[in-house]
Amino acid sequence: MLFQTRIHGRGGQGVVSAAEMLSVAAFLEGKHAQAFPSFGSERMGAPVMAFCRIDDKEIRLREPVMRPDALIIQDPTLLHQVDLFSGVVAEGFILINSTRSFDELGIGDFVKGYRLDRLCTVPATELALKHVGRAVPNAALLGGFAAISALVTLESVCAAILDKFPKKIADANIAAAREAYLMVQQQMMEVQRA
Repeated sequence: MLFQTRIHGRGGQGVVSAAEMLSVAAFLEGKHAQAFPSFGSERMGAPVMAFCRIDDKEIRLREPVMRPDALIIQDPTLLHQVDLFSGVVAEGFILINSTRSFDELGIGDFVKGYRLDRLCTVPATELALKHVGRAVPNAALLGGFAAISALVTLESVCAAILDKFPKKIADANIAAAREAYLMVQQQMMEVQRA
């Protein structure tokens, strides 16, 4: 079944690389995948979108993802500037790079119709700074996405990171992804207990 992900962030945050690594992780699991960006103005800090489609069969669609099954938001400053949630399905996953809750981010009322076990925030920038030394949250968010969606495994995400970066940089990003994965797993267990 076709699964479509839309990733929002800003230029320089690794939005396009995140979509590429997610597609590689899916490919490593024997699935068909495609990843591609959508640029407005191609400058550092400008809003950027990238898309990833994953399916068990060949994907023939080539247009942007208008009805995503998942949103990964790499920069929470975009929440009230861009219509990030356009078209997202009610059963969709929403993962936001933030230390704050959905209520604290000012979108608690908006997500009331969504499943709580598919909504999550993870401090991906902090994890990237801790492990990588740079504020590039993409790998940590992919680890979190693997935990919340179970669409791809953490092992495949780590292999895709290793495929993308030189070993030393990859190892640091993998550490960030692993920690994010565990954080999201913990949050999901708390939601199930509530």
